[in-house]
Amino acid sequence: MNSIKKGGVVIIDFGSQYTKLIARRIRENLVFSEIVSPDSELNVIMKHSPAAIILSGGPRSVNDESSPSFNKALFEVDIPILGICYGLQLLVKGYGGKIDSDSNGEYGSSTIDVKDKSTLFSGLNYSSKVWMSHGDRALHVPKGWELLAVSSNGIIAAIANKEQNRFAAQFHPEVSHTENGNLIINNFLFKIARCLPNWTPKNFINDKIKAIRELVGSNQVLVGVSGGVDSSVVAALIKKAVGDRMHAVLIDHGLMRHNESKECKRFLMDGLNLEINLYNESEVFFSKLKGVINPEKKRKIIGKQFIESFDRISSDQVNIKFLAQGTLYPDVIESGVSNSKTAHVIKSHHNVGGLPKEMKFQLIEPLRELFKDEVRNIGYELGLNKLLVDRHPFPGPGLGVRIIGEITPERVKILQNSDKVYIDILHEDDLYKDIWQAFAILVPVKTVGVMGDQRTYENLIALRAVTSEDGMTADWFKMPSKTLQKISSKIINNVKGVNRVVYDITSKPPGTIEWE
Repeated sequence: MNSIKKGGVVIIDFGSQYTKLIARRIRENLVFSEIVSPDSELNVIMKHSPAAIILSGGPRSVNDESSPSFNKALFEVDIPILGICYGLQLLVKGYGGKIDSDSNGEYGSSTIDVKDKSTLFSGLNYSSKVWMSHGDRALHVPKGWELLAVSSNGIIAAIANKEQNRFAAQFHPEVSHTENGNLIINNFLFKIARCLPNWTPKNFINDKIKAIRELVGSNQVLVGVSGGVDSSVVAALIKKAVGDRMHAVLIDHGLMRHNESKECKRFLMDGLNLEINLYNESEVFFSKLKGVINPEKKRKIIGKQFIESFDRISSDQVNIKFLAQGTLYPDVIESGVSNSKTAHVIKSHHNVGGLPKEMKFQLIEPLRELFKDEVRNIGYELGLNKLLVDRHPFPGPGLGVRIIGEITPERVKILQNSDKVYIDILHEDDLYKDIWQAFAILVPVKTVGVMGDQRTYENLIALRAVTSEDGMTADWFKMPSKTLQKISSKIINNVKGVNRVVYDITSKPPGTIEWE
């Protein structure tokens, strides 16, 4: 039995926009969580011996014929279950109650009146602010259940069947708008379900090193590094697991930031004590991308060429069977490769949806279950340089997804120089550490300007800076106007081919962090 996952929580995903947030909140309490599809077999749900199950919210009505089907054997499982929003309605209907689909529902901030503080609401006030987002409502408390809370609109807000360890909340305790939401989750995890707080960086590292050794055996491993925290943590884990049988390769696809390939090589050697083999593959990448405008096609071309380059490079080595890369959970989610069959492809990540179907390598993705902040914590535990661990995320396709339209060496140079000015000034003004991710984008629009007495018709550069915890949601960074003015002035006066700079103030959602 894998002890780091034993005693955790399985989340049944019915399509809620907050499902991934539930997983994060549980992990913040050092408890393992995993998300599975509603139609998962019971043995899949129970494979890690979870201490509890959570039924997520969802956009459908439990009264609709098209509502997601799920394994009814869940009701017979002898472990605690918590239903959230749609999950409450499933439990009510499953235990013989009725759900009203003709109500107006409740949306946004609401107040609940707590009737019972002995279990789920232990430590809370009798009146508490919560976040509601539901159209249907429970008409009555099912037989064998009791009322724990009611909303200010007179709607059932929380119920429990204490004898069977079943609990349900009509509101969303996982969102920050719910007062004491984490306390409610904590009560369920530890006072009701008796979960084990095993999900720590140290345990994760030990678990992954053991798994990598068992998988790799005596074979060699190729690790693609980029200078970012994800690939650096992967390299450190693989190095600890297999030692000199790891070969670290940095492929310069011509789409990295200004002088970054050489800086990354030096930085990784200093920070990880690793010999990094640098290969300049920019010509072949540019040739494959010539004339390509569609962003999804760009990502797939870049992903495919990465593998082809690794294939060719590995032919010089003996017995390289495995390729390790820094795929993260958000990459998997946004590429539509998740446990939920209803997942939409937001964009193919070059290392997930962009990979070719046939490869000679077997992939090792030790970070595939982690969010970005969890990866950083693993990096700290491994003793990596703080400057390396705290670097802003940089996408695998690099500037290829920050150049809108065709990618050419000339356009790359314009963006590299603009981006360098931008990032350098963020460091100068001591703002870099306050930002999750910042970068420049080259927009395929030319605008009229005037420099001196001359008319110009040059390129538009957009600036993007966001704050976030995990990259799944983000808010635009409130950049000081004096810093924006400094950045704009320096780019226009120092980067040939640019005469206008704009700042992106779009959050995620509705936008994504990257523009492509």
